[in-house]
Amino acid sequence: MNLLISFNVNTTIGVNIMGNTSRWRGYSFEYTLVKRMNSSHTWYARRFGGSSTGFPDIVAVNNNERTLLTVEAKTGTSDNLYVPPDQIERCAKILDVFGLYEKKYVILAFKFMSKRRVRSKGNSGYQYRQIHEYYKVANRLLIKKIIPTVKCTYDGRTFVIVNEVAKSIQLDDYVMPFQQTIQKVVIHQRA
Repeated sequence: MNLLISFNVNTTIGVNIMGNTSRWRGYSFEYTLVKRMNSSHTWYARRFGGSSTGFPDIVAVNNNERTLLTVEAKTGTSDNLYVPPDQIERCAKILDVFGLYEKKYVILAFKFMSKRRVRSKGNSGYQYRQIHEYYKVANRLLIKKIIPTVKCTYDGRTFVIVNEVAKSIQLDDYVMPFQQTIQKVVIHQRA
């Protein structure tokens, strides 16, 4: 069943609410990722504040496995989410700082919310859908002279945008530590 909630975005109040809601969703997703990672007891994750800090959204380490993750998290209600090049570069710079870690990854985390934003003739509304999360390894983009914008679609396909043209690219999926725990629990319950 598709339910459409409608409101008019032509008012100043509507625009401010939209901006604050979008920001809150992002903070909430980052906070949830940190909490999930820290629950694994072998990973230590911290969220860095604000978009103007010059740092990735999240830095996580597993000292036992000598693994470092820098995470840029995006969440939204549209069918496409984008990561600009400067945010991918921030993640890469942090990887360069920590030389002792053998495995280092830039992870792009995408969360598509259960509400899909629909626009029509100056009005905007939402249709309900299933929540999707994707975790993509962006390391192969770091060797390019110019890091492109990355686009992820609701169905998990990824694209790079170069000169305003989207080209399909297969970024590897990364299994997050909390996903491994969930898989082990499901396997254990079936046994």
